[in-house]
Amino acid sequence: MKGSSALLLVAVTWLCTCGLATGEDTSEFFMDFLQTLLVGSLEDLYEGPLSKYNVNADAKSAMTKLKSCIDDLQPMHKAELVKLLVQVLGSEDSA
Repeated sequence: MKGSSALLLVAVTWLCTCGLATGEDTSEFFMDFLQTLLVGSLEDLYEGPLSKYNVNADAKSAMTKLKSCIDDLQPMHKAELVKLLVQVLGSEDSA
């Protein structure tokens, strides 16, 4: 579990840094990334939120492991994460 948490932390840090470096709205990028990570495929990630970035082989390997961790979650836990994401997206829409 510690490895998965560390991997997630690295991914989040990398995503925020990429968003800040490009001047993109990081919260919008991050939410799109999370949504795709939870319910999409790796191909969806590379064709969607990550399409503007040159993702190197090591980052692709990390993304594969991260996606695998998420896909291995119990269905009820994954569903709760999706509900949380919907809640966060809904609160951003009303802001």
